[in-house]
Amino acid sequence: MSLLKLGIPKGSLQEATLDLFARAGWKITLSARSYVPTIDDPEIECLMVRAQEMARYVETGTLDAGITGHDWVVETEADVEELSELVYAKQRLARVRWVLAAPEDSTIRGPRDLEGKVIATEVVQITQKYLAKHGVKARVEFSWGATEVKVPQLADAIVEVTETGSSLRANRLRIVDTVLESATVFIMNQAAAGDCWKRQKAENLILMLQGAIAAASKVGLLLNVHRNDLAGVLGVLPALKKPTVSALSDPEWVAVNTIIEEAVVRQILPKLKAAKAEGIVEYPLNKIVL
Repeated sequence: MSLLKLGIPKGSLQEATLDLFARAGWKITLSARSYVPTIDDPEIECLMVRAQEMARYVETGTLDAGITGHDWVVETEADVEELSELVYAKQRLARVRWVLAAPEDSTIRGPRDLEGKVIATEVVQITQKYLAKHGVKARVEFSWGATEVKVPQLADAIVEVTETGSSLRANRLRIVDTVLESATVFIMNQAAAGDCWKRQKAENLILMLQGAIAAASKVGLLLNVHRNDLAGVLGVLPALKKPTVSALSDPEWVAVNTIIEEAVVRQILPKLKAAKAEGIVEYPLNKIVL
């Protein structure tokens, strides 16, 4: 039987990834202290690997494919194929940024102010390339974690990843510049990407994962409305494309089915009721395949 060896990111992306796979239709079970999870697909074999190391194992062929951050592909300079972005992170469905940050009262206001300074970061190669681009010479030190607390005693500035900036603000740090924007990506070994079966298996998996991501922030709405009031209801509804309008057994009434952002439901429902919609039902979505 053909087999796709797939790396699942261990660490900050782990829970979000396992949840995404579950919504996409694959159940991954991880026992305590195990790096070899089980998956309910006999054509996939999983291995838990830190996102920082994923691209290296995919490049060498230890894994056929894996999920990691674009930032770690850049940092390790791995020769892999990025098949697709999967825009999700630890806390929300969004890209992340590696940012240059300094203490709020620091004189560092731009990359030129880093000349001769000490910068702490986990992404040494990315930071050195950033400095070279700006023609700045500074000492870049690898940070094993808790990078935010290293300024100003151990470093003058840091390059750190952020989703919302809340951790930086909590540590009285000010964002000076964006060094790199990154997203979670599905990567493949170059030889595996050239294998027709493995590539098709990977692309089918990506399709379902993207469908689950697309559905994560949306819900379906189903409602009934008298034909005379249909225009008013349609004027209230935003839609993925166009709402589906179906005839009911009573020719004077129709059913309207649409997809909207979950965040706007609380504003939309009172307006729909005011527009004379009836029997309004909100329902969850697992996947949207565009």
